[in-house]
Amino acid sequence: MDLAGRHALVTGGGRGIGRAIAATLKAHGVRVAILGRDTAVLQEAVVAGDADIFAACDIRDEAATLSVVAELAKAQPFDIVVANAGAVETGSFQRSPAERFRRMSEINLIGTVNAFHAVLAEMVERRHGRLIAIASTAGHRGYAHVSAYAAAKHAVIGLVRSLALETARTGVTVNAICPGYTDTDMVAGGIDAITAKTSLSRDEALAQLVKDNPQGRLITPQEVAQAVLYLCGPGSASVTGQSLLINGGEF
Repeated sequence: MDLAGRHALVTGGGRGIGRAIAATLKAHGVRVAILGRDTAVLQEAVVAGDADIFAACDIRDEAATLSVVAELAKAQPFDIVVANAGAVETGSFQRSPAERFRRMSEINLIGTVNAFHAVLAEMVERRHGRLIAIASTAGHRGYAHVSAYAAAKHAVIGLVRSLALETARTGVTVNAICPGYTDTDMVAGGIDAITAKTSLSRDEALAQLVKDNPQGRLITPQEVAQAVLYLCGPGSASVTGQSLLINGGEF
């Protein structure tokens, strides 16, 4: 797929799924800007050739996000925005105060809102754009001990479905990609937490995470990136308001 000349923004683009998305888009001719909070990680991704430019930004900060994205768009407006930045906190509902729900909403939902707000008006004016949110299988079903995260990801899918209706005749599509547990630093940290709190080995902890996936494995970041690539191409012009599950058949 040739996407030469397009300009993409990937939030949380310095590592994991975000970096795989950035690298895949760049390999298909897209100029890629990445956002994140860790300057060293972002710079390393650019030096490695997985992105063209970076900017440090807390995606939860509306004013900062609007300012940074506007600066990055001066050379060329964005055609693609992938709202990938996110985080997860674990804990039973009874041990999850409202503040945990606020934190999960701020990074997973409000971060997506801010990224989309920063580019939508210009996309509508040019009558072309691709808005993609990286949500989660947790946006479709519940999981014990991650109620705050699941609630935020459900909200992201609701945002996508509603915004797709508002933009249906503008040339802008809005979709979510919902991976299951993916082979990233975030999941590795989750395995560390499980082994620290239980007597399980790392292999046993991993087995607990993938037990609901009929394929019995972690999703790869590259699989998510390929789904993004499809949604950015000309063959997906009528695909909007969707949440694409990449989870080995888990329901």
